[in-house]
Amino acid sequence: MDYSKYKFLSIDCYGTLIDWESGIWNTFQPIIMTNKRNDLTREKVLNQFAELEAYQQQNNPEMIYPNILFNVHQKFAQNNNLQSNDNLDSDFGNSVQHWPAFPDSADALRKLKEKFKLIILSNVNNNCFASSCRWLGVEFDEIYTAEKIGSYKPNLQNFKYMFNKVKEKYGEDKETILHVAQSLHHDHVPAKTLNMNTIWIDRQNLSKGGNWGATKKIENFPEPDKIFENLISFAIEATND
Repeated sequence: MDYSKYKFLSIDCYGTLIDWESGIWNTFQPIIMTNKRNDLTREKVLNQFAELEAYQQQNNPEMIYPNILFNVHQKFAQNNNLQSNDNLDSDFGNSVQHWPAFPDSADALRKLKEKFKLIILSNVNNNCFASSCRWLGVEFDEIYTAEKIGSYKPNLQNFKYMFNKVKEKYGEDKETILHVAQSLHHDHVPAKTLNMNTIWIDRQNLSKGGNWGATKKIENFPEPDKIFENLISFAIEATND
């Protein structure tokens, strides 16, 4: 790829920079342990989360992300005949602040920051991202959250909002933005629908038969312009071009 034609990287956060699957799985442990449900494996739990989160976001675009998570936890309990309570539901809703960054995120972002302006395009609210940003090691040039936009990816409006803001502030068109993300469902499908170039950070190794985890399954794979197993591999190539 000719990385020199891009001035901006628009980057998804959760799943790409933040290890949300570990965070989600860890935060489900209290309800699983309390109900003594050893049958609820990591794969089962994350797959159910993916479907429940996608439903909540599509049907409640105005709802901030902690409330999305609160409702997901409640529905998960109902679907699996688990006893929950307000404390467990609230702890899950407020868990984003505890989700860890991937080990390579901070180093990779600092390297990328030397060459590109960095834009966050994320499906959370402002406070949640602020709590996660502490682990990422850089100051982002722009931060566009679902709370600011009023909808959740894969809604095309989230990307169009970013295009408009970049045009207004920097006078640059979408062709100067390269989108970097893990999720095919949330990011690559809408980005490709809008003819963006994309980098797939394939944390789940899906391109080689891995598990969908906390990402909703899709039938037809989009075609990212390039695939990397992690962010640091991409950062090294993009900055050495």
